[in-house]
Amino acid sequence: MCRLVVIGNPPFLGGVKIRGALGDTEYERLRLVYEPRVPAAADLVTYWFAKTFSLLDAGHLKRAGLVATNSIRGGGSRFALEHICSNGKIFNAWSDEEWTIDGASVRVSIICFTGQTDIDCRPIKLNGAQVEVIYPDLTSGVTDLTKACRLRENSGVAFQGSKKVGPFEVSGDIARQWLTAPINPNGRPNSDILKQSWIAIDVVRSPRDVWIVDFGLLMNKAEAALYEAPFSQVLQYVRPLRETNKRKSRKEYWWRHGDGQPAMRLAISGLSRYLVTPEVAKHRIFRWAPTCVLPDCKLMVIARDDDTIFGILQSRFHEQWSLRLGMTLEDRPTYTPSTTFETFPFPDGLTPKIPASTFATDPRAVEIAHAGKKLDALREAWLNPPDLVTRIPEVVPGFPDRVVPLNEKASVVLKKRTLTNLYNERPTWLQNAHHNLDAAVASAYGWPADISQEDALARLFELNQRRAIV
Repeated sequence: MCRLVVIGNPPFLGGVKIRGALGDTEYERLRLVYEPRVPAAADLVTYWFAKTFSLLDAGHLKRAGLVATNSIRGGGSRFALEHICSNGKIFNAWSDEEWTIDGASVRVSIICFTGQTDIDCRPIKLNGAQVEVIYPDLTSGVTDLTKACRLRENSGVAFQGSKKVGPFEVSGDIARQWLTAPINPNGRPNSDILKQSWIAIDVVRSPRDVWIVDFGLLMNKAEAALYEAPFSQVLQYVRPLRETNKRKSRKEYWWRHGDGQPAMRLAISGLSRYLVTPEVAKHRIFRWAPTCVLPDCKLMVIARDDDTIFGILQSRFHEQWSLRLGMTLEDRPTYTPSTTFETFPFPDGLTPKIPASTFATDPRAVEIAHAGKKLDALREAWLNPPDLVTRIPEVVPGFPDRVVPLNEKASVVLKKRTLTNLYNERPTWLQNAHHNLDAAVASAYGWPADISQEDALARLFELNQRRAIV
C-alpha cells in the first residue's frame, strides 16, 4: 500500500502575471501540458494542485497538503478544487489564514486532500471544526453554492468597464481648457470625446476630478486627429506605449482604448444612469454613475437605471451570495459579472431582463425602490452635506455639477467621508436603512424579514437550480 504523502508551499503568482513572469515560450509549454486541467486564468499555485492530484489518482501518493492563496476558493483557480472534490476528497482545510513572511502579509488557504483510494478517511475538519463535507470553495453546510449556474434571465446586463491600456486620463483643469476651446476644424466641440473617468475609489467617495479622452470604438485616426488638442495629448503619451504592445489591434489602433467593451457601451447607451461597483472592495457597495462617466475596467457595470434592481443588489441577500460565489483578494472580496451577478436569482417577476416599466406598479418593486432610494439619498447626503460643499455648474452642458468643499476646513472633514469608512462604522441610521431595505427584498421573495443567512442562501440556491433547468 502506498504510504507516500506530499506537503508543500508552491509559489504564488496571479494568473494574469504568469505569461509575463515565465515568458511566452515557457508559458505555452506549461499550457500544453496542463490544458484543460487548469484554466488559463488560474493562479500558478493551482498547477501544483493538479500535478499532485494526478499522482494521487495514479496511486503514487496517499495524501497531500498544500498552501495556496485564498483566491483558490473562487474563479478559475477553484477549478482545481472542484476536480479534487469530484474525484477525491478534501479532508482537512483552513480556508482563510494570515501568512506573514519576509515582511509581506497575505491571506492563504491550507488544503489537505486525497484521492479515490482513501476517500473514506475520517474525520473531516474545516478550520479546526469537524464537518460532514468540505466544498470546493472551502465551506461546509447543507448547500454547495459552487454548483450554482449562470441564469439566462441575468445575461447581458453586467459587464466589466473599459480597459484603457495607456494614459488617456487628464486633469479637470486640462479638460475644461479643452471643453471651452474654439470649435475644432470638423465643426465639433471637444465634449464629443471627453468623459469623466471613474475608478473604484470614485465609487466610495466623492469622485475625483479626472477626465478621459475617448475616441470610441470605430473612429479612425484621421477623424480623431480633428479633435486637435486631445489627439495631440494621446499622440504624445499613449502612442509610444502602444507601439510596443504585442496585441496587433492595440498597436495598430493606438488612439482607441485597448478594450472599449462594446457590449457594455451598447447596454448603457439608452439609460439615464447606471450602477457601478468595484471589482475588489471590503464592502459590496453599488452606486449610480451618470452616463457621462466612462467606468474603468476595475469597475463592474450593471446596465439598469431603476431603484428596484439597485435595492435588490444592495440587500444583504445579494451581498452574502456574492461573498460566497466570488473570489477574495487577500481580505477583500471580488465581484464579477459571470459568477456573482449572473448566478444570482432575483425575485420572481423582478429579474434584470424585465424592463422596469413592466413591474413599476408591482407593490413589491415599489417597496424595494422606496427603501433603496432612501438608502442612496442618506448615503449621498452623508458624503456631501450641504453645509460642507457647494455645487458649481460645469463649464459646458451635458455634465453634472461639480461638488467642491466650501473651504479648507470642510475639505479636511470630507476626506474622511468615504463609504468605506461609513460601512466600517455602520451608524444606527445606516443599519436602519439597510434593515428596511432587507425587509422589503425578503418580502419580495416571500420570506420572513429575519430569515437566517444560511436559510436564505439555501433558498437562493434552490431557486437558482430550478431556473437553470427551465
